[in-house]
Amino acid sequence: MSANDNQKTVPNALPDGYRFNEFEIKEVIGGGGFGIVYRAWDHQLERTIAIKEYMPVSLAVRAADLTLELRGERFQKLFNAGLNSFIQEARLLARFNHPGLLHVLRFWEQNGTAYMGTLYYSGMTLKEWQITSPESISEAWIRRLLPPLLGAISTIHQAGYLHRDISLDNIQIQENQLPVLLDFGSARKEIGNLSDETEIMLKPGFAPIEQYSEEGEVEQVRGPISTPWVPCCIA
Repeated sequence: MSANDNQKTVPNALPDGYRFNEFEIKEVIGGGGFGIVYRAWDHQLERTIAIKEYMPVSLAVRAADLTLELRGERFQKLFNAGLNSFIQEARLLARFNHPGLLHVLRFWEQNGTAYMGTLYYSGMTLKEWQITSPESISEAWIRRLLPPLLGAISTIHQAGYLHRDISLDNIQIQENQLPVLLDFGSARKEIGNLSDETEIMLKPGFAPIEQYSEEGEVEQVRGPISTPWVPCCIA
C-alpha cells in the first residue's frame, strides 16, 4: 500500500512533511479506530522512527489547524480517559528494554492529543503475513517465533503487568523474522470500560475468558494469565 493509499484510508492523518521539532512525518503506515501510526525522520539523530498518535475517530475529528476537536462535549470524559491511558502505556513501555517489546523513545502532548515516538520496525504484522503469504506459515515457522515472543510476555509478567491485546495484528514480524509485540491497546480498553461497549474491548478469538465476564470486579491488571494465548487462528 502506498503512502497516498494510506492517506485515503486514514483521512484524519497529519500530512506528510508535518514537523514535531526534529521529527518530520514522512507517511502514514497504519491506522485504526483509536490511533494513527506514521513513519517519521529524526533530523537530530538522522534515523527513521515511528510515531503513534492517539486519535479515537468515534470521539474526535481533525480540525483545519490540525488539532483534534471533540465530536461533542459528551465525549470529553471518554476522550480524556483514553488519552491518560495512552500516556500511561507509553510510560510503561519506556521502562522495558526487550527486543520483543515495542521500544518507546519518548512521548509528548500536542494538537490536543498525545504522541509516542518508538523505534521503527521493518516487516509486517502477523495478520498481514497471513493474508499475503499464507503458504509460508507452518508449525515449524510458528515454533521459531514463540521463544522470543514468550520471552517478551514473560518480561511483562515479571513486572506485574498483563498485555491483554495479543493478536495477529499486534505482532510485528520483522525482516529478520524476529517478532515484536506491539502496544497494549490501553486507550481502546479504557474507553470500552467507560462506555460499556464490550465490542471495543474484545478481539473475538483472542481475548481471554475473563474479558467476556460481566462481573466488574474481575481482576485483569495484575496476576497470572488463566487462558494462555495460542495462535489457533493462523491456519
